[in-house]
Amino acid sequence: MILKVKKSKVSGKVRIPGSKSHTIRALFLASLAEGKSIIRDPLISNDALSAVEVCKALGAKIDFVDNNFIVDGFSGGPCTPSDVINVGNSGTTLRIGVTLAALGEGYSIFTGDYQVRRRPLAPLIKAINNLGAEAFSTNSNGTAPVVIRGKLKGGKTDLDSVTSQFLSSLLISSPMAENDTEIVVTRLNEIPYVDITTWWLDKQGIKYENHQYKSFYIKGNQKYKSFDVTIPGDFSSATFFAVLAAISGEEFILENLDVTDPQGDKAVFSILEDMGAKVTRLKDKIIIKGNGLCGRDIDMNAIPDALPAMAVAGCFAKGETRLLNVPQARLKETDRIHVMCEQLGKMGADIQELEDGLIIRESKLKGCKVNGYDDHRIVMALAVAGLNSEGETLIDSAEAINVTFPEFVKYMNECGGDMEIY
Repeated sequence: MILKVKKSKVSGKVRIPGSKSHTIRALFLASLAEGKSIIRDPLISNDALSAVEVCKALGAKIDFVDNNFIVDGFSGGPCTPSDVINVGNSGTTLRIGVTLAALGEGYSIFTGDYQVRRRPLAPLIKAINNLGAEAFSTNSNGTAPVVIRGKLKGGKTDLDSVTSQFLSSLLISSPMAENDTEIVVTRLNEIPYVDITTWWLDKQGIKYENHQYKSFYIKGNQKYKSFDVTIPGDFSSATFFAVLAAISGEEFILENLDVTDPQGDKAVFSILEDMGAKVTRLKDKIIIKGNGLCGRDIDMNAIPDALPAMAVAGCFAKGETRLLNVPQARLKETDRIHVMCEQLGKMGADIQELEDGLIIRESKLKGCKVNGYDDHRIVMALAVAGLNSEGETLIDSAEAINVTFPEFVKYMNECGGDMEIY
């Protein structure tokens, strides 16, 4: 599908949908728990629905009632799936799901779409084997398809957590292992996503020790309790509206955002504020208004998902913007560093690719045909660029938006954006 975008004056009020990170963690923890849990106002997107299907394949019963997930958990004992588990495009679901499956006795086979089958798993596969279960890549290349056989017993492992999802996966399942678990972290990117995981562990009363993110010690033989929780809004989705306001000079009121939530992408508002935007933080909303931007150096390690949108912001900031220390952005659905350099370059950006980021100088963008590469964040970032570029921008693979933000185009149109999918 093609997303056609024309330059528009866009402003208004948007209720940001639920957090993908929180929704997926809630689904897996509710599945591990005993009894019924209620997950209120979750994100309903392709990634979230992939997590639902994985949890059901492992034995959870999940219904969707009045915009809530009702989850009847399997109390720490996942069943052996009757078929291969396909996670679609959801890397988070794959990484959390494989370790959770290792808590069961039988064999589980996980695969996904062509992008997921390229994403790294080797450090997690190694850790699962070190902790008493069995895991291997069918192609012997450290990617899905991957075969898992329990049972996870606990013990000690090192972990190269080039993506935080590896560590989050072990932290979620290790409390239910027979023995205590020690994880020695040799590298860790994206710390705020680990904080989201430990936020859930704390709510559950799980006993663990965090030694300054260098190692974790998790007690074994613990249990998860059923719960009733409302999912907070997604700061990663809010990023696109925040950047749009900052580069256009318009104002957005973004509702359903809790500034006390551990999501890392809330830092985008502070970064844009430091670059010149006006930001007002209230109890459950953030107001952001553009006021001209000035370039700066930005350490993106904790917020890799914001790289595509911040690359667009850099095109409209005076001087030079450097997005740094985020090599893991190359390991997402696409190599987002290369793709954003390539596609913004087509639109006229003065942009340079670094090994770990991008250098962007103030540019006058022009609409043209660009490639979304089946990556939801690339498509949405290019759409934001198109709303502030002369002429017409045509973005292919627009259906990728459904992975995390199905209502993106609808909300933009309601605020004055000239967007159309065909």
